[in-house]
Amino acid sequence: MTETNGREPSDAELLLAAADGDRRAFEEFYRRYAPWLVLRLRARCADPALVDDVVQEAFLDVWRGAARYRREGDPAGWLWRIGSRRLVDALRGDGARGRLRQSLARLRHRDEPSAEERVFTGVEHGDLGGSLARLSPELRAVLQATVVDGLTTREAAALLGIPHGTVKTRAMRARRQLREELA
Repeated sequence: MTETNGREPSDAELLLAAADGDRRAFEEFYRRYAPWLVLRLRARCADPALVDDVVQEAFLDVWRGAARYRREGDPAGWLWRIGSRRLVDALRGDGARGRLRQSLARLRHRDEPSAEERVFTGVEHGDLGGSLARLSPELRAVLQATVVDGLTTREAAALLGIPHGTVKTRAMRARRQLREELA
């Protein structure tokens, strides 16, 4: 895809062209966002090989399913959602989890579990999983976007299609409800 009317195509235009099979549009979208996605995911995972695999899988998902982008919301938020979910899926696997623990232990030089490991253990085996299940879908979606996916409240608002203030209010309500249940 080339410049349109003397301007660079938007991210949404690139995704729509890629959905029609335009390989150049997909390559341009990849060039724009692959480094960004790698940096965001490396902030969540210390295993560079795993992050690289996840980024490749995320872009394969985009290539295969770009037609599902609905022209609503920010393409970067859409891509982040795909990448972060792929990372969570990879971390849930035993092999990936073991590699992650080894990488984190080398980075921290201590044997205590990381905050991420404590959260994942609590979600799977503790009271947190039940408490999260009891949250309303609206509150759970905000926590997923802001806590698990690591989005800012503005990014979460764009992703969820709700006002920025609503994201803040729902996050506050969700945290309050979780504190009360887990106390």
